[in-house]
Parts: sequence; structure tokens; C-alpha cells
Amino acid sequence: MPLISAKDAEFLRNEFATQLVNPVKLLMFTQTFECQFCAETRQIVEEVAALSDKITAEVYNFVVDKAVAESYGVDKIPAIAILRVEGDREKDYGIRFYGIPSGYEFTSLIEDILDVSKGESGLQPKTKKAVAELTEPVHIQVFVTPTCPYCPQAVRLAHKLAIESDRIRADMIEAIEFPHLANKYGVYGVPRTVINDKVHQEGAVPESVLLSKLLEAVGKVPASTTK
Repeated sequence: MPLISAKDAEFLRNEFATQLVNPVKLLMFTQTFECQFCAETRQIVEEVAALSDKITAEVYNFVVDKAVAESYGVDKIPAIAILRVEGDREKDYGIRFYGIPSGYEFTSLIEDILDVSKGESGLQPKTKKAVAELTEPVHIQVFVTPTCPYCPQAVRLAHKLAIESDRIRADMIEAIEFPHLANKYGVYGVPRTVINDKVHQEGAVPESVLLSKLLEAVGKVPASTTK
């Protein structure tokens, strides 16, 4: 039984037909004895890919294809990576989904596909300038649940930052599927954004606020910024 309704599938076909620029590849990582929601995540990826000739899906076994998973920094499943295809080259922006992108997060997946295809973050010039000056890696983790209406805003902003800078990688993490990580980072409400394991932000916040948190995480807080 399809997970994407016929009505939604038709809408997405039209969206992809008019908005996709470069081809996009979806890499999905699962395993033979599939984890909770692995089968559903794989089905979502395959159904989305079937809606456009510009989207392809590759499914890898997390155990058998360990080298592939490691090459993309994938350390848990289910996982999705979104890559932009430019001729015979692929551009990995460091965008990851860990856990099923269902509920409100399905929108994040679709909008990320469109952004990756265009190769444009849509961030403000001030933000672009700030992240262009980064000199060290930044890892953003956004904890979500499928029923959280504010979570996609936080996920999308983190993923836009990843598109803008090769030094940034950004993960959506479904908190219920990865309780050990939710406990580790003190996730008692969502969305909760964790930057470089040390700076936290509760809720969905404006671009300028998350940028300040990112700069705080790398020790570049503007003098006028107050915590």
C-alpha cells in the first residue's frame, strides 16, 4: 500500500516537474533485518524517487555496505542523504535524515530535495557571509518528532546552513527512534537543536538567532551578542 496518497503524488509530480533543476540522488541506508521504521523509510524514498526522472534512489545495507555508509558519515539507521548530481559528479551538502521523515517532516524532505537540486540555500546575505568565514567543522543535530508542527522550520534552517557551507553538516534526528541520543542531549521537548555537542537551542527560532548560536559554538560570538 502506497504511503504517499494519489492526490499528494500528483501534486509532487507537478512540483518536481516545474522546480527541479539539477538531478538529485537519495541514498537510503537500512539492513537485512530492518530496524523499526526502516521499511517505511525505504518505501518513502522509493515512492518519492518514482515521481520524477530527475530523482533517483539508491538503497544500501548498513552492514554489508559498511564502506559506503562510512564514506558518507552515516552511523545509524534508517538514514537518508540527499545529493545533487552535476554531470558525472555528485555534491554532498551534508544533509542527513536519521529516522523516518513522516508527518510534518515529510515536508522537510521534499523542500530539501528542491533546495539541493537548485544548489541555493535562500539564506540572508549576512548569514551567508558569516558561514563563509567558518574555519572549523560544525555539526548541527535537530531533534524532532513527526507530530511536531514547529520542527520542520528548525530542520530546514539547519539544512539550509549545510547547503551554504561545506564546513557544516546537519542532521534531522527523530527523537523517539533514537532515545539514547535524546537522553544524551537532554531532549525533553522538540525541536531541540544541538551544535557541536555543546550549544543548545530550544524551539524553532529565526535565522539570526540560530546563526548567533552557531557562532557561539565555534567561539565567534559577536561582541554585541548576549547569551
